Amino acid sequence: MNLHHPLCASLLAIAVAAALPALAATEQSKSSTAILFQGFHWNSANGLLYSDLQAKAADLKALGVTHVWFPPPSDAAATQGYLPRQLNKLDSSYGSEAALTAATAALTAQGIASVADVVINHRVGTANWADFTNPTWDCRAVVNSDEWTGKCGNADSGDGYAAARDIDHSQTFVQNDIKSWVGTRLKNAGFSGIRYDYSKGYAPSYAGIYHDAMAPGFCVGEIWTDLNFNNVDAHRQLLMNYVDGTGGKCGAFDFTTKGLLNQALSYNEYGRLRDGSGKPAGGIGWWAQKMVTFVDNHDTGPSESCGVGQNHWPVPCDKVMQGYAYILTHPGIPTIYYPHVYNWGMKDAIKAIVNVRKEQGLTSTSAVAIQRAENGLYAAIIDAKVAMKIGGTDWNPGSGWTLRASGSNYAVWTKGTTTTPGCTAVPVTFSIANASTVSGQSLYAVGNQTVLGNWTPANGFKLTVQGTGSNATWSGTAQLPPATAIQYKFVKWNGSSATWESNQSTSSGNREATTAACGSSSTLNGGNFKF
Repeated sequence: MNLHHPLCASLLAIAVAAALPALAATEQSKSSTAILFQGFHWNSANGLLYSDLQAKAADLKALGVTHVWFPPPSDAAATQGYLPRQLNKLDSSYGSEAALTAATAALTAQGIASVADVVINHRVGTANWADFTNPTWDCRAVVNSDEWTGKCGNADSGDGYAAARDIDHSQTFVQNDIKSWVGTRLKNAGFSGIRYDYSKGYAPSYAGIYHDAMAPGFCVGEIWTDLNFNNVDAHRQLLMNYVDGTGGKCGAFDFTTKGLLNQALSYNEYGRLRDGSGKPAGGIGWWAQKMVTFVDNHDTGPSESCGVGQNHWPVPCDKVMQGYAYILTHPGIPTIYYPHVYNWGMKDAIKAIVNVRKEQGLTSTSAVAIQRAENGLYAAIIDAKVAMKIGGTDWNPGSGWTLRASGSNYAVWTKGTTTTPGCTAVPVTFSIANASTVSGQSLYAVGNQTVLGNWTPANGFKLTVQGTGSNATWSGTAQLPPATAIQYKFVKWNGSSATWESNQSTSSGNREATTAACGSSSTLNGGNFKF
């Protein structure tokens, strides 16, 4: 069945819903407002991740997150959890079972659902190649094409995986144990969603079977295959085939959109983001309701900093926010990656676009009207009320639009003027260090807002020194208009002469940020004074 035809997709969704009245509807079965947060990266397995996520539950709620994707929860032979050993043992390199359940409970208290990384394509033995315990399986659990000489199962229903034993999901005892694991063990640990790892390794019908055992509120599979830029449709058809194979119960990560974003951002080829029919060229252009979009994840991109981690298929580190400007305004369910928020200092910039998505009611099925798609520019209007652009070429939607978020080569607007009753300002904290001030000098934040002096140092916002010495940190909290794109620089001022910091690596040469929405705040840590 060719699911890229919208009518086929809709009919299948209706048929699935009618056939499964007792199952909870997943986010992939409706016009979803969900935002997924990948709560880990490749180097997160330090024994403290669960307690970290527990502590961040309220912060994630404030960010706008609705679902948190956890790493593989079971005991494993590999630190990261992707060589599962004892499925029913939920103590792992990420923390204890008690810490896991405390984290999911904290998220639940904030109205956030927890999604388990379910690794069932393959498994390793407890001490040897295939001495499976907890649950115990014999040689029939291993497909007959596996590298292990003792295998005695049936044919593999998908691609092989050489690093572990490929599991035969046609075996009833295997199915029963996995259904018990996801439907009871993981559910009792607080999980209500599934992310299937290495989904190309077994028939998607099995993913549908295990889905039914949990009846999750969120279900997505990882179909990561090579992308031929000269045959993009074949790539996104594989995503459709997976969704179809699960009976429409599970969505798929939109690796087609991911690859096209990589190409656009790396080589200025923004025209690749529009297909021949004028729609988004990734999976979201065919069946957006079933797609989960992302900029990078624990495999494709870096971890704590640029160049650290897997880096198998990364977006250029200096263009990550362009990726977010795309996925957070477009259909599909967008994913936010832990390091970008908590390690890369992009939290406020990401939140500004999340605020627009939620405030304007954008969903997984929002309509996209692409305005421009060419070398240097992609611009689109979504649901006739949000406009966005990425790329170095200048573009704006014209009169009647309000700029809501912007940064290096990206911008997001909303239709008309957005106001919140009783809210005219939000707190924005500025901080800068190592300015080498001398006696009589003070540090100011000077920029394009009245409170920031409208670029006049004498009228700028004066910071307060935090400590002593020429390289002490200066900081202060100003009240600025909410959800507003600002530009500014730090200035040393002695009452008569100003020393401006040098230009930034932005198109304007200024520091750029977007203030928080009403009810929230921003912290703009400038790092060091730029000479």
